[in-house]
Amino acid sequence: MAFPRAAPRPAIVLRTQWRADETKRDPHAHYAQRVTAVFIHHTATPNGYDCADVPRTLRNLYTGQTRDQRWGDLGYNFLVDKCGTIYEGRAGGTGRPVVGSHTLGFNQGTTGIAAIGTFGRDTPVPAAMEHAIAALAAWKLGLNGIDPTSKVRLTSTNDKSRYAKGASAEFDAISGHRDGYATNCPGEALFARLPAIRKIAAGLQGRSPRAPSGVALPAGLRSLQQTSH
Repeated sequence: MAFPRAAPRPAIVLRTQWRADETKRDPHAHYAQRVTAVFIHHTATPNGYDCADVPRTLRNLYTGQTRDQRWGDLGYNFLVDKCGTIYEGRAGGTGRPVVGSHTLGFNQGTTGIAAIGTFGRDTPVPAAMEHAIAALAAWKLGLNGIDPTSKVRLTSTNDKSRYAKGASAEFDAISGHRDGYATNCPGEALFARLPAIRKIAAGLQGRSPRAPSGVALPAGLRSLQQTSH
């Protein structure tokens, strides 16, 4: 079913392009019925990286989250770098409601988007990153007709979240990790930008005439697409 407020799918660097070793992960992806909310994270890794080196960073995160955390795969469904390039995280299909391991208690029916870097207080959030996160959220929520500026109700599946198992709670359709779990993630600076990200995402769904009508494809992604096989 096509929704009238659906946003276009942004360009995404797939796991094959950043050379994920598929032998490391759980071969069986898990799916929800649909995605109704997005949780924003940061990776808490250094900010001074070169965007050309991000695939190596992803492979390192992948190893840590499968081997050390034992999450079966990358916990995040998607990751976004400071140049605005979007990467496929957890396997299972970018357009499908893949259940990740990003927000304990609220992984079911949500998508986790991680900003690559650390965004504590007074750390600037790159505009390219902010717009890419908004474009990705607009697309994922738009697949089910969800307004990025709306409120949604989610049910906790774990007593270790901010809510008891089985409790229903209201969230912004685009929320921060800290909204569902006791953590500083996604950092003070990025958390403060969530209202702006919601507005941009709504505009990309055609809900606001003043929001941007599109997001430019980052140069780094263009070169990756040209060299990929």
